[in-house]
Amino acid sequence: MAATATATACFYYSTPAVHSHSVSRLRRQQQLGTSKVGGGVALRCSSLGDSSEGGGGAQLQDFIGGDLLKLDLGRWLSDVEEHKALAIYPPHEGGYEGRYLTRLRYQGYYFLDLSARGLGDPETTLLKVHPVCPAHLGKQPIARWYFPPEVDFRLSALPPDAKGLVVWVLEAKVLSKAELQFLALLPTLRPKVRVIAECGNWRKFMWRPLKDVAGSEA
Repeated sequence: MAATATATACFYYSTPAVHSHSVSRLRRQQQLGTSKVGGGVALRCSSLGDSSEGGGGAQLQDFIGGDLLKLDLGRWLSDVEEHKALAIYPPHEGGYEGRYLTRLRYQGYYFLDLSARGLGDPETTLLKVHPVCPAHLGKQPIARWYFPPEVDFRLSALPPDAKGLVVWVLEAKVLSKAELQFLALLPTLRPKVRVIAECGNWRKFMWRPLKDVAGSEA
């Protein structure tokens, strides 16, 4: 693999013999996308400063590892405190969201991890005493157990020095608009609660206020 980088960053695969006229032609075609040069294939090239948020240009993270450099952690913390309920969009390969979770843990937050699949009614599960029917496998009588409110129970068990409780909802993309609106309202009902809902995936870790995703007013 050979790489040419001056003001722009270009990654391409080619044969060992690359003629000078092929290289000059490659430089002229850098902004034209994928092209074949001298028996090799050049991938899309763009300048390092052209990449927008979520765009396709080369960034510093592409060279040193996207999981090692997180320049937006400060903005992440400020947005969590400002909006209190966020919808996040981690990359499909996963793992990046751990950096942001760990930074919240350093701030003194405790976590309640839930999956949206099988959550039932969020208001009933999180704030009310709710029934749960265990699997009976067709051999035992159908039973019904009652559990305390998930959020209130965790809040009562927090240590005195805890900053708050983060309700981290996995696979929140399966929730309806009404259920997302309740999650966006939850920090108002319980001031020490913050909500992080995984509402989809994107090429890089992104987030936005959950109330905007749910279509509810502030």
